[in-house]
Order: sequence, then structure tokens, then C-alpha cells
Amino acid sequence: MFFNKPADQSNALADQAAQSAEQAIHATQVAANSALDGLSGAVQSARDEAAPLLNRASERASAMAHRGADALRHSSQQLRDQAQRASDGTVGYIKAEPVKAMLIAAATGAALMGLLSLVTHSRHRG
Repeated sequence: MFFNKPADQSNALADQAAQSAEQAIHATQVAANSALDGLSGAVQSARDEAAPLLNRASERASAMAHRGADALRHSSQQLRDQAQRASDGTVGYIKAEPVKAMLIAAATGAALMGLLSLVTHSRHRG
């Protein structure tokens, strides 16, 4: 029996250590679950707070896109109107002053050909 006593004590200590480890594991699991529950609540709260902000930001972006498209359509229409007025004015001038219009067109063509000639010569030299 003398030899069994240390073995019994060792077994008792091992049982106590195992029990302590189980208690520590259980306490850790409880703490982890509590922390995860708190984190989950914080994430849900942040999501609930962020949703209206994201919706407002999306609505504002959509409104800005619509305003931009409307402004682009308006500017495009203004450019078309200006081009039409310029075309009408040019046709009217040609009808009123055909000789002057031909001379201006010839002079403009000659000036453009002179510029083109200078540009092509400078490219061949460089």
C-alpha cells in the first residue's frame, strides 16, 4: 500500500489538473462567446446606422448623375442650335454675296495649302 499512495496522489493531481483545464476551457469559451455576441451586436448596430447613410449617398449620386445628363443634353442642344444658326448665316451670306464668298473660300484654301506645305517641308528637314 505504501507504493499505491504516491500513485493515488498523482492520479488525484492529474484529475485536478484536468478539471482545472476543463474549467479554464469552459471559462474561455464563455468569454469568447460573450465577446462574439458583443461584436455581432456592434456590427449589426454599425450596419443599421450605415444603411441610411449609404442610401442617402446613393440617392445623391443618382441625382447628380441625372443633373449631369440633363446639363449635357442642354449643352448639346445649344451647340446644335448655334451650329444651325452659323450654317444658316453662311448660306445667307453666300446667297447675298456669292463673289465675295468664293474669293474668301479661295483665299482660305490657299492659306491652308501654304500651311500644309510648310508643315510637310519642316518634317522632311527635321
